[in-house]
Amino acid sequence: MKNLSVSIKFGLGIAAGLILYFLTLSLFGLHINPLYSFFNAVIVGIGMFAAINYYKTQKGSKFKYQKGFKTGMYTGFMATIIFTVFFAFYATELEPNFLERLLGMWESDWYINIGMVIFTVALMGFATTVVLTLTFMQIFKDSWNTKEGREHTL
Repeated sequence: MKNLSVSIKFGLGIAAGLILYFLTLSLFGLHINPLYSFFNAVIVGIGMFAAINYYKTQKGSKFKYQKGFKTGMYTGFMATIIFTVFFAFYATELEPNFLERLLGMWESDWYINIGMVIFTVALMGFATTVVLTLTFMQIFKDSWNTKEGREHTL
């Protein structure tokens, strides 16, 4: 259960950071440029790294790869769900012409509705979560390439 409380705390923090970043971009009219969404991965990465590190610090020598992995996944998924709900609310209620402004950057014959954009935002968040969790767990896992690691597996 401690694993989940760490994920909730850091997931809320990441979501708050993403929302604050998005609203800051919207103040300057930059939120319609998808290039700025690359910085979302930095925000999520810092938060997920902190969550896994905090969990590992709490567990000490009892830290297990699987539990750290779950912490990262839960944290990222929580942040993604919260941000996606905010994004849907923003795009439909706060700035109803947001989709037109966002998609106006591309000339396309495809019909793209708000549901497809929201799904894409969620999918990008989930994919970022999986990739970052797998990456960070390579840093946090115990190495078996040392003498101590080989003795530990025997």
